[in-house]
Amino acid sequence: MTEHKTSGFGLQWQMLAGFIVGLTLGLIANATSNDAEWVKAVTTYVTGPIGQIFLRLLFMLVIPLLFSALVVGIAEMGDVRALKRVGLRTLVFTVFVSGIAVVLALAFTNWIQPGSGVDPALAQRLLADAREGAGAILSGQSDKPQGVAAVLAIIPNNVVAAAADNDILAVMVFALIFGIGLLITPTKSANTLQGAIEGIFHVSMRLISLIIRFAPIAIACFMFNLAAVFGWELLLHLGAYVAVVLLALGTHMFIVYPLLLKFAGGVSPLWFFRQSQEAMVMAFSTASSNATLPTALRVAENNLHLPPRVARFVLTIGATANQNGTAIFEGVTVLFLAQFFGVELNLAQQATVLFICILGGIGTAGVPAGSLPVVALILGMIGVPPEGIGLVLGVDRFLDMCRTTLNVTGDLTAAVVISRGEPHQGERADAVPVVPPQPI
Repeated sequence: MTEHKTSGFGLQWQMLAGFIVGLTLGLIANATSNDAEWVKAVTTYVTGPIGQIFLRLLFMLVIPLLFSALVVGIAEMGDVRALKRVGLRTLVFTVFVSGIAVVLALAFTNWIQPGSGVDPALAQRLLADAREGAGAILSGQSDKPQGVAAVLAIIPNNVVAAAADNDILAVMVFALIFGIGLLITPTKSANTLQGAIEGIFHVSMRLISLIIRFAPIAIACFMFNLAAVFGWELLLHLGAYVAVVLLALGTHMFIVYPLLLKFAGGVSPLWFFRQSQEAMVMAFSTASSNATLPTALRVAENNLHLPPRVARFVLTIGATANQNGTAIFEGVTVLFLAQFFGVELNLAQQATVLFICILGGIGTAGVPAGSLPVVALILGMIGVPPEGIGLVLGVDRFLDMCRTTLNVTGDLTAAVVISRGEPHQGERADAVPVVPPQPI
């Protein structure tokens, strides 16, 4: 995740202030004037429209943002002439470990149910109001095919029509295939096309970064609407949500990564964490994978003794493509809000969430709240009001620090695993592994 720098009162503090202001005013309205006409007027004509404008601006950029990010992320997985094997191994590792991350997220959220127990009548009332307000944005999402037809529908026969229908899953599959096509087409024209798509990505990121500046106002509006309806019950569920996110992140950090390091990387997990602690602390303090990249490169070469060409490639790509913490955050958030609003998801719907979150870990833009469009669109696909994201954005700063730490640690883990058996500069390809086993 990247961090938006502002002079004085930083964006993350502005978002926290918006969260607190909206929550406080909403709790006051809930306690004193829950059914008053002025509360309904404010939510209908002031806070509701403001939140809708913010969401519409985000949805406007979803297709170009995710398409370009995913295509560029896949296409840059390897220099076909020199790093084709390393690029393919990086891609396989990224998809596989991101899949484990999302499975953990869905498993813990289904087990603990942090969003369950909300008054069904209140939840359905807010859900109905939000659906009416978001109908124009999410039109067409309620008539999606089921069963085998749903599986076939993820491969679009007309990608333009899929984009027009906001069929994000079909668009992401097309982007995945298109990115692989660019990866295996080392021609001048293909490189020019890749540069043009990268330009779309940069423009989309810039626009998102501008729109996110209005997030504090939108968060205040979202939280006022939610707190005015649910009152103090909101805080209890929010605390449970944070606990589930941390549990999933911790399990991935201290169980999944050590297993990968021990059996796939051939190194001691304890040794790895000791050598990597500088990069982990930097990631936690900055909440920015890009800001941590120079430190991670130094740690990989000087502390972990990885081949520079492999480490630089894997860590540079991983800073935007290998985001296990982001995938976990998206999975837990979507299921938590579905539980909160009483929307039951069947196995097919949860499998769809799983697949989109895996691709989202590759295609999520590296900007502040870059996963916001992905989460909001998934919510719309499963019938949950996108306005619900305001419930979690107030605690996102701390969770961002934690998931960025996991992202950077995952990049270093990937570099260790992929470097195993790769020679240093000047060594033969059949040289001994570059990272000797370390004592536990």
